[in-house]
Amino acid sequence: MQILNTLTQYDTRMFLWCVNSRHQTMLAKTARQVSRSGDGYLQVLIPTGLALVAGEAGKHLLLATLLAFAIELPIYWILKNSFRRRRPPEAIPSFSSLITASDKFSFPSGHTAAATMLATLVYLSFGMLALPLMIWAAMVGASRVILGVHFPGDILAGATLGATLAYLSFTVV
Repeated sequence: MQILNTLTQYDTRMFLWCVNSRHQTMLAKTARQVSRSGDGYLQVLIPTGLALVAGEAGKHLLLATLLAFAIELPIYWILKNSFRRRRPPEAIPSFSSLITASDKFSFPSGHTAAATMLATLVYLSFGMLALPLMIWAAMVGASRVILGVHFPGDILAGATLGATLAYLSFTVV
């Protein structure tokens, strides 16, 4: 239990360091836009579009994406409701986030898991052509911390979940 308390304290310090710059208007606006881009639309549009134009690799990507999300969503839900980690506004007195989160618990970050899963699947299918998506996935994770709805550890857990499930789904399909 002591190790969990130590990790929580470290995560809180990292979080507060990250959000100190969020009061810059341009950064806050950009973080909102990046965060919204991780709401799920790209996770549908990109694999569907590539399935239509990129032959077998695109079709494989689409099937792997469908499988990955079919596995990720229940695991994500179980983790969130098992760990029940409070979001920063509930965990840190006198802190308020810039947006209202869509659910009550923060661990792991679903936005980051989904974005990382997509970026990893596109990387496995098309190699370094996925670099813009990899940068985007990292930005989605960062935006969630800047907006004050996740701790850095939530982002790391979401990215790990997304990358792992992408790899497993890609190899199974």
